[in-house]
Amino acid sequence: MEYRNLGAAGVKVSPLCLGTMMFGRWGNPNHAEVVRIIHRALDAGINFIDTANVYSHGEAEEILGRALAGRRHQVVLATKVWGAMGHGPNERGLSRRAIQEQCEASLRRLGTDVIDLYQIHRSDPEVPWEETLSALTDLVRQGKVRYLGCSTNDRPAQGQPRLPAWEIVETLALSERRGFERFASLQPPYSLLRRTVETEYLPMCQRHGLGVMVWSPLEGGFLTGKYRRGQPNPEDSPRAVQWVGDTTEPRFEPRLAAVEAFAGIAAELGAGLAEAAIAWTLLHPAVTSTIIGPRTPAQLEGCLRALEVSFTPEALARIDEIVPPETSVL
Repeated sequence: MEYRNLGAAGVKVSPLCLGTMMFGRWGNPNHAEVVRIIHRALDAGINFIDTANVYSHGEAEEILGRALAGRRHQVVLATKVWGAMGHGPNERGLSRRAIQEQCEASLRRLGTDVIDLYQIHRSDPEVPWEETLSALTDLVRQGKVRYLGCSTNDRPAQGQPRLPAWEIVETLALSERRGFERFASLQPPYSLLRRTVETEYLPMCQRHGLGVMVWSPLEGGFLTGKYRRGQPNPEDSPRAVQWVGDTTEPRFEPRLAAVEAFAGIAAELGAGLAEAAIAWTLLHPAVTSTIIGPRTPAQLEGCLRALEVSFTPEALARIDEIVPPETSVL
């Protein structure tokens, strides 16, 4: 396994990061099987694990804490704060109170004394950056957190605020002026179908030394071949159906056409569509690690095969023709 520095930070992480959003009631409720998935990932050399307090409402962190008992030292452990963890107005967001309380709760669920990478899941326009960065800095200086990170979407969705690249740069300047800890990483979406982050986010990260851990490399199953032209949606979890919608609608045709073309290229390379899609995200020089989100042991094995995929110059040129750089098919 090749290990890479997380941007300008000294900590080294694997090119595949094990994502845990599918662990627990949101995906796989079988805790014993999820623990086996985690242990298999560690045995394969993955040392980077990403979770969040909101994943299955804390259940994912609890499973992860049990799985890492006796193996915590092997892992660069990342989690997030921002999402609602209760009905009260202070049980969400990036206020000093929310950050302090949610960090303590994550530490308890994870069964650890320190979080390696503590990330803001989204921005909070109702809280000044000075308050958020000051609270996060206190956690670092108290020894409860080692590095800070941020996460964003490339377009507003489900009421989530977007954190634009210019605003991230402003936080870095504010940290320098006020002596706050700076963000060491960014977690944006990136895939064969979604390349708009190449315009500003990825160059910004390269310029300012932020590590990049990309999410949704398989676009919610589109780049696994689950959704295909002329076929009805497969039986799936209610959560996935809610996110995707009815793929027989005409609006999905450009995306499904691109998937067919990508599948053909992957086959010529002797690879499956999913493993080729994951491998492609790792080619961008700004990308440190790609988050994989397996729900089953078989899915994990497929993700691991991504490290064996090689692209020819011709294949890369054809990919750029299907979805040109800095564009998306959504």
